Amino acid sequence: MSNSSFSNIARRAALLSVALVPASLLPVSALALPAQAPHAPNLAALINAYRAAPGSCAGTSAASVPPLAVEAALSQIRIVSGTFLEPALERAGYPVEHAEAVFISGAADAAEAMETLREKYCARLLGTDVTAIGTIRVADGWHVVLARPERRELPAPEGIGEETLAAVNAARAAPRQCGDRQFAAAPPLRLNPALDAAALSHSRYMAQVRYFSHQQKNGSVVGDRALRAGYKWRTIGENIASGQRTAQEAVQGWLDSPGHCANIMNAAFVEMGVGYAVNPVRGTLYWTQVLAR
Repeated sequence: MSNSSFSNIARRAALLSVALVPASLLPVSALALPAQAPHAPNLAALINAYRAAPGSCAGTSAASVPPLAVEAALSQIRIVSGTFLEPALERAGYPVEHAEAVFISGAADAAEAMETLREKYCARLLGTDVTAIGTIRVADGWHVVLARPERRELPAPEGIGEETLAAVNAARAAPRQCGDRQFAAAPPLRLNPALDAAALSHSRYMAQVRYFSHQQKNGSVVGDRALRAGYKWRTIGENIASGQRTAQEAVQGWLDSPGHCANIMNAAFVEMGVGYAVNPVRGTLYWTQVLAR
């Protein structure tokens, strides 16, 4: 997840801080196979049968776990060395929160591959942090891809302003330390439709072009966008974030970062707007909060 804050107290005075948190990656990669590439659904069925009644794992009694969804997209991934699995799955149209792969060499059939998997990788087969599986028969063995697809549920847009405002005003109601700066409690903010429009327009821009920045490629910044939306500001600031799935997550992420926290606690701001948009390919949410007077 990523956040960035921007403040503009005078027209030409600006503060920009960016915190980027890279997604976890695996030291393997994948390339999409042609559509006619063979795959092995029987191995996935054997793995699910084992999850239903494992009996034991590494000499210890093991409880049953839910079956994995057999995903065609995961059965069309060929593991190669040198790149990364998760970005390759994204390029193949299957974005994930987590993915891993197991390679079994020399197994003549699915039953033999399953025997090796039970012996060497039973803990991974019984993992509850994955929910989907794909299996591929290759010339020298078998690939098993385990994944947890990216969550696609979205916050309700009709209540996002009130929800974000409530979280922000709860934070402003008490003194707060933002990095090395101490802030007194600040009066509550109120929503402003023009600031909502400015925030939403920037979130849509970032989601459309997958470009995480306060400044758009045409050079516009938050003050320009607010003016275009009809808000004549004296003091203005902006927080942005990407990856958070709820308003509470977005606000908490901002409060955990000194620059964003300082914007939220700034008593000079009296109104705010907020909006999110979703990248249609990756499904990532982009958030914008505009604070102003």
